[in-house]
Amino acid sequence: MQVKNVTVLGAGVMGTSITQVVANSGFNVALWSKRGEKSLDVLREKLQKAISKKILTEQQVDYTLSKIRCTSLLSEAVKEVDFVIESVREDLAVKRALFKELDSYCSQSAILASNTSALSIYKISEVTMKPDRVIGLHFFNPAPKMKLVEVAPSSLTSQDTIDLTIDFSKKLGKVPLIVRDTPGFVVNRCLMPMINEAAFLFMNKIASAETIDSAIKLGANHPLGPLALADLVGVDICLETMQEIKNDLGKSDYQICPLLKSMVAEGKLGRKTGKGFFTYNTN
Repeated sequence: MQVKNVTVLGAGVMGTSITQVVANSGFNVALWSKRGEKSLDVLREKLQKAISKKILTEQQVDYTLSKIRCTSLLSEAVKEVDFVIESVREDLAVKRALFKELDSYCSQSAILASNTSALSIYKISEVTMKPDRVIGLHFFNPAPKMKLVEVAPSSLTSQDTIDLTIDFSKKLGKVPLIVRDTPGFVVNRCLMPMINEAAFLFMNKIASAETIDSAIKLGANHPLGPLALADLVGVDICLETMQEIKNDLGKSDYQICPLLKSMVAEGKLGRKTGKGFFTYNTN
């Protein structure tokens, strides 16, 4: 099977970024969101900023936008589609309900991929009539820049689905790495505990946010400190991922930093809200 038509479900930060990557790689993309055409405005604004920063040319942006269509109708979004990438809210019940609905509209050959960063692919796939066509395809933020995608097959995923997903990922210019269907996969299993510990250091006034991040950048040769990274990913996403890892692994001794919970409650989610561990200009 040759992948030609792709659908991205969800027009949040990751959904729009993935749409940009897929469209820029020459695939036709249907972006599904309850906001319909308004979802494209967010992407247009992002691409215009890329032009002003001379990251992209006007010609590149025009080409990318020409490959994208938006719709609020799920049946229309996945009509005659070869590859679906789900990127809705990180909630197992929400994803299961959506994947079950996809059974009514997608062809038997369509691959259904989830961009989940922590949830079980097996639990998502078991509600469908074709669990062998379901796979995890985890992009990283910002998707246009980050090369890695974690390919996470469940025990029910077919080898054909794995092979097609790897081939498709390479055509997007990504480096696909196969990982086990386990909470947080590989990157977040390593990354989230570091962000959690950095939050504890900040909360307990061991050091300032700037000092913590500088120490990790200089001492561990990381390009970005853990607190700035939490702001980039989204403090709410980090918290949800940590909770999922803790719940699925049954680690009662894994204590999530209370500061993360209070920040989410106060709407201090990082770059997307203008304030997290650091303050950002959202204009």
